[in-house]
Amino acid sequence: MKNHLIAVAACVPSLKVGDVRGNTKTIINLIGEQKACGVIVFPELSVTGYTCADLFESDLLLEASEKALPEIAKATEGTGVTAVVGVPLRFENNLYNCAAILSEGQVQALIPKCYMPNYSEFYECRWFASGRDILGKTVRIGGREVPFGMDILAEDPSSGAVLGAEICEDLWIPDKPSTHAALAGANIIANLSASDELIGKQEYRRELVKQQSGACYCAYIYVSSGTCESSTDLVFSGHTILAQNGSLLGEAIFPSYPHVERALVDLGTIMHDRRRQNTFENDFSGNYRRVQVRIGSAGGSNGSLEGESAAASNSAFTDEVDIDALVGILNQYDYPIARNPFVPSDEAKREERCKRILQIQANGLATRVRATGIKNLVIGISGGLDSTLALLVCAQARRIIPDIRIIAYTMPSEGNTTSHTLNNAWNLMKILADESYEVPIGEGVNLHLSQLGHEPKYQGEGDVTYENAQARMRTYILMDAANMKNGLVVGTGDLSELALGWCTYNGDHMSMYAVNTSVPKTLVKYICSTYAMMCGNEELKNVILSICDTPISPELTPSEDGKIAQKTEEKIGKYDLNDFFLFYTLRYGFEPHRSIAYALRAYPELQKEEVTEAAKKFFKRFFSQQFKRSCLPDGPKVGSVSLSPRGDWRMPSDASSALWLE
Repeated sequence: MKNHLIAVAACVPSLKVGDVRGNTKTIINLIGEQKACGVIVFPELSVTGYTCADLFESDLLLEASEKALPEIAKATEGTGVTAVVGVPLRFENNLYNCAAILSEGQVQALIPKCYMPNYSEFYECRWFASGRDILGKTVRIGGREVPFGMDILAEDPSSGAVLGAEICEDLWIPDKPSTHAALAGANIIANLSASDELIGKQEYRRELVKQQSGACYCAYIYVSSGTCESSTDLVFSGHTILAQNGSLLGEAIFPSYPHVERALVDLGTIMHDRRRQNTFENDFSGNYRRVQVRIGSAGGSNGSLEGESAAASNSAFTDEVDIDALVGILNQYDYPIARNPFVPSDEAKREERCKRILQIQANGLATRVRATGIKNLVIGISGGLDSTLALLVCAQARRIIPDIRIIAYTMPSEGNTTSHTLNNAWNLMKILADESYEVPIGEGVNLHLSQLGHEPKYQGEGDVTYENAQARMRTYILMDAANMKNGLVVGTGDLSELALGWCTYNGDHMSMYAVNTSVPKTLVKYICSTYAMMCGNEELKNVILSICDTPISPELTPSEDGKIAQKTEEKIGKYDLNDFFLFYTLRYGFEPHRSIAYALRAYPELQKEEVTEAAKKFFKRFFSQQFKRSCLPDGPKVGSVSLSPRGDWRMPSDASSALWLE
C-alpha cells in the first residue's frame, strides 16, 4: 500500500536583515532539525531578509546570497527533504525575487516571482523585475546550470509529490501562478511571503489560502516573514498557514522565533478529489519542466507501507504490519481525524450544520408538495430517531407552506413495541401532527403469516419473515392511508441504514419522498437534539430528548419485560464506526486498510481486531445490499456523501466485495 502522507513544515527563522552568513546558518540548522519532513518552506527572501531595500543594489549582498544556495542545499543531501528558500537572483540585466528549490544536496530549480506589488507600502519594482515571461531558461549556480523560470515543477515519483511555488503577491491576484501549476500536476504549493501585518489582514490571508487550496485541490504551505524584519515602517507577523483541499491544517501568527508549523498532508485524498471532480482539467500543454527531487513520505517509508511478507509475495495487498505503521505515522504527527466525520466537533458549527440540513430537507419536501399539489403528508411515527427527524422536517415544511397538513400514524406491534416508544410516538404526534392515529398491526400480520403457512409467533434468530412482515404491513397501511387522505408518504430511513441495507425491501425502504435519505445516523441524533434545544417548547424538547436517549431498534422481535430486546447496533455494529467507514470509502475512496488505520487513530480505545471485524461487516453489507439502493425513492442531498442511484453513487448490484475483504 502506497504511503501518501507527506510531512510538511513552514519555518520562520530568527534572521538579521542583510546578514547572509548568519541567515544561512540559521536556515541550515532548521533544515537539520526538520529532516522528518518531506517539504520545508521558508519566507520570501529569507536568505537576505525581505526589508533590505536599496541594499538589494549591492553586488556584495547579491553575490553572497547566490553563494549561500549550494551551501544550504548540502543540508538536504541524503535526507529526503526538499527545502524552498527565498533569494534574490541576478539574471541578464535584471534582478529577480526567487524561490530556490533545494534537494538531494543540490540547487534543483529557481522560480521567480511574477507579480511585483508597487502600491501603498510596497515598492518592489524599484529593485525587482517580474519573472512572468521567464520560461525555459537556466542560470549558473555553484558551477551547475540550474533550471530557471515560471515553468518548473519539482517531482518525486516515489512519493507522488509534485511541488510548485509562488511568491507572496502571486496569491493575491486573479490569475494565480499556483492555479496553472496545479492544473499541470502540482499537488503541493509553497508560498514564500513577506506580508506586513494590518488589522483584518490575518483573516483575509487565511481565507485566501484556504480558498486556493480548495479550488486547486492541493496542499498549500504559506509562510511569511517574522518580526525580525526591519520595523522602520512595517511590522511582519511570521504568519504561517497550512491548508489542504479548503481545510485548515495549522496556523500561527506572532510566534516566538524560530518557529516551525508542521502538518501531515494527504496526497491520496487530493488526487481522489481531482479524479472525481471532472471540471478540474489537466493542462497537457507540456509547458512545464519537471525537475527530480526527493520528497520523502512521512515515517521514512519511501512511499510504501508494504510489510516484508507482502513484499516477498509481490502482493498488491498489505498485511497487519502495514496498518500499525500507518497508525504510528498518524499518531506521531498528531494527525487530526474526527471520530464522527459527518458531525462537526465544534458546538457552534455543529448547531449551524444541523439547522442548515433541516432547512435543506424542509425546502426539498416543500418543493415536492408544490410540484404535486398534494399538501397532506402521511408519515409513520415509531418513537425512534429517524421518524422523529422526518416529522420535524414535515413541521418545518409546514412553516414554508402553511396549508400543509401532517397526518401521523403510529403502528404498534403487540409484544414487540414497548410502552416507552409508543408513549414517545404519541406525545410527539400530539404536538406536531394535525391528525394522529394508532393502527395496531398485530392482527393483519398474524393473518398474513398464517395465510403463508408461517407460525404467527417469532421463530427466533433469523426469522426475517416474521420481522419483515411487520415492516411491510406498516408501509402497506401508510400507502393506503395516503390514497385515502390524498397524501404523500414521507419516508424516514437514513443514509446509514441504506449503506448497510438495514431496511426491509419494499417496507420502510419505500416511500413517496424520503427526507432523511442522505443524513447519516450519527448526525440524525444531533439534528433532533439541536432542534429540541432551540424549539422553545418544553414539552416537545423533553419528548425529543427522551427519544434521543432510547436505544436504536426496529422493534420487530418480542420485547423482554417491557424493554427493547432487539438492539440494532448489536446486530450490525456501532453506527459511529459504520458511518466512519462509509465516509472515507465514499468521500475519499479509501481502501479498507487505510480506513482501519484512520479509525484506530480516531478511536484509540479500540483494538485493531475489533475495528477490522467491524470493517469486514461493513463491506460485506455495503456490497450485498446495493440492490436496495438501486430503486430508492427521491430525497434531498444534504452533504458530500450520498447514495442516490440517480446522483452520487452508481454501483452494480452484483459487484463482488472480494477485493475489499481480502
